[in-house]
Amino acid sequence: MANAFRTIRYALQRDRSDRRHRRMKRPSHTIKPGKLNNYDPIESGARFNFADAKLEVKFLAPDLVRITWEPGPLPPPYALEKTDWVAVDIEARNRGTSYGVGTSQFEVLVSEDGDLKYLDPDGNLLREERPPSRRGDSWSIQVDMTPDEHIYGLGDRSAPLNLRNGSYRMWNSDPGGSFGPGDDPLYLNIPTYLSLHSRGCTLVFYENSFDGTIKIESQMEIAFSGGALRYYLMVGTPTQLLERYTELTGRPGLPPRWALGYHQSRWGYKSEQMVREVVAGFKDHALPLSVIHLDIDYMDGYRVFTVDSECFPDLTGLAQELETQGIKMVTILDPGVKHDAQFDVYSKGLAEDVFCKHPDGKTTYGLVWPGWCAFPDFTRAETRAWWGSYYRRLLDIGVAGFWHDMNEPAAFAAWGDCTLPLNTRHDLDGREGDHGQAHNLYGLLMNRSGYEALRKFHPDRRPWIVSRSGWAGVQRYAWHWTGDVESTWQSLRMTISMILNLGLSGIPFVGPDIGGFSGSPNAELYVRWFQLATFLPFFRTHSSVHTSRREPWTFGEPYLTILREFLTIRYKLLPYLYTLAWYANQYGQPLVRPLFWYDVKDRGLWGIDDAFLLGENLLVAPILEESASSRTLVLPRGNWYNFWDDTLLRGPGEVELDASLERIPLLVSAGCVLPMDKDDALELHIYPPVEDPGRSLLYSDEGDGYGDSRSDFFELTREGDKVDLQWVKEGQYPFPYSTIEIHMHGPQVTRVHVDEQEVPYKDNRICVHMFNQIRFQVRG
Repeated sequence: MANAFRTIRYALQRDRSDRRHRRMKRPSHTIKPGKLNNYDPIESGARFNFADAKLEVKFLAPDLVRITWEPGPLPPPYALEKTDWVAVDIEARNRGTSYGVGTSQFEVLVSEDGDLKYLDPDGNLLREERPPSRRGDSWSIQVDMTPDEHIYGLGDRSAPLNLRNGSYRMWNSDPGGSFGPGDDPLYLNIPTYLSLHSRGCTLVFYENSFDGTIKIESQMEIAFSGGALRYYLMVGTPTQLLERYTELTGRPGLPPRWALGYHQSRWGYKSEQMVREVVAGFKDHALPLSVIHLDIDYMDGYRVFTVDSECFPDLTGLAQELETQGIKMVTILDPGVKHDAQFDVYSKGLAEDVFCKHPDGKTTYGLVWPGWCAFPDFTRAETRAWWGSYYRRLLDIGVAGFWHDMNEPAAFAAWGDCTLPLNTRHDLDGREGDHGQAHNLYGLLMNRSGYEALRKFHPDRRPWIVSRSGWAGVQRYAWHWTGDVESTWQSLRMTISMILNLGLSGIPFVGPDIGGFSGSPNAELYVRWFQLATFLPFFRTHSSVHTSRREPWTFGEPYLTILREFLTIRYKLLPYLYTLAWYANQYGQPLVRPLFWYDVKDRGLWGIDDAFLLGENLLVAPILEESASSRTLVLPRGNWYNFWDDTLLRGPGEVELDASLERIPLLVSAGCVLPMDKDDALELHIYPPVEDPGRSLLYSDEGDGYGDSRSDFFELTREGDKVDLQWVKEGQYPFPYSTIEIHMHGPQVTRVHVDEQEVPYKDNRICVHMFNQIRFQVRG
């Protein structure tokens, strides 16, 4: 009851502050740019002076342009990794009623009233923007859309893959312990979208952290409540667009290899003894486990950076005990610091003036798990350093990674927006501003603080953080999970589109709470969710304390055996997943990709959100309906082997695939070499090409740190009854496997020559060590 009254009190206080704030920002009449007065060339672009606005068009690369409409404060560059771009050769020309600025890739036409058109090298229209309008501090702009245009991205969205015919708020929000399809906004908005239509493919990033809305119907309407209207537009294929976008906003670090294993978590592991029992259960049931997560239960009164000495009397010993079993420990951290004069983090924070404040200079307090809390102002460099210094306490205990929660930032309120008052002041690294501008940046900069601390205290290890919130550029610092999703079949289906849209927003390392957070899934729903999650980057079961336990063995048989098999598949696929993680680090490509990724010309794939590609070589088609024993799959072009029985399928087309509870449809692309772990051995699974040759990469290193690495390329060709495998080796890191088992899928092998020496082929495999070339003679 006391907590209920406090949430009412906080909501009333916040509402009073917000009303005063909004009265100060009452909008005036709408202003258009007016007529173009003049324009001036600048390096790589041009500046246009309208009667009531200024426009800068500046190319950062031949396929990337930055558009800036002023007035309004320019954004602090927190989202950007790269700000120093070399000059671009452009061609500028007067077209009578418009002025063109372009490169070899595309051209921007600026009309006399502020209309912008984007043309491809052949003069075809890619995009048209109407003159923007300004009302008070806010900007809005309309973009024409083609009838066939599909829109993807925008971060966390509980919506279909194609975001057309929806309205999306750009405001990080805690939906209050549970969400389902259609709920908006959620924890991590990214004002970045990919547009796909018959004229081409573009990606746009709005570098504006103010509250905003993107409404997508016959036209797209974009509005932000403050700041200059600055955005980046790039052209190319999806692969090229994500590579360029992540060059701009940064690419994720290569994670430690253990992070790609299975994570077990639950709000409610209340003691060391309970954690030990969970870990012992995994061992007793022969289930691999890489990470155990501790929720707020481990803290002393929910105070951040503390440990409950009664329930966790020897957390250091527990961490060491887990480490000897190959299990890492991850602990949760919330940004709220308990208002308690005896709590050293709070008292030192006051002394160092690191907390957010009201305009009158008083500390801003919000209601969170410990009670009334102060909130660090992460937009200030000194605060980020101060907060980061406390990670050492947990690192010294043996904590291997961190789980950032409640960092939208969230505060408990009986109604309304569950965050800090809008008039809360933020430093913005000397620029100064209010919470309206800093809110969406809060989680991003908390993650930056933690990441920089881990790099400082453990420079020989790769930081690992998973965060509920963030903004554009957060991929440089943290992974993400999709939050407190409902435990329903509808939410299971929605998971695919959420993961895909996050990947297309530049966030490649993502996963859900397996089985949903806020309910108690039955065995079938949990198994189907687990099967899907087996092929996602972040592989974790987590749930509310108010739900039934869901360690794998709690469901009994036959479900335990099914879960064990998929856990085994996950661990066997670690070489493949780790290689995809390296691709994300190098090129910004998501691990999980929509079916149209490699064939944007096939319009039938543009809206498919019930299947996905894991990298280039696996197609995953989860079961998303209760009691289903088969499903229909829209198959992309190419040749695909059924993972379970090696049946060859030819796309494009539609196929019906069996899916008993023990299986989900899983296909492997022809022409690939799929690497798998088998104890100390490497398995190379050969899926021979039907037509074109194939090339597959295996990336290896120590699994952590920044030492040597190696890249092993496996090239497959087929000519008649001969399949050749060529191995090209690069890098200084020693090959990490003692033995290589090679398995051929599809055709029957009749003879094998390893480096021109014939070897026996038994039990559908050969065992070798190092080689340069293997020739298989096959039939069928």
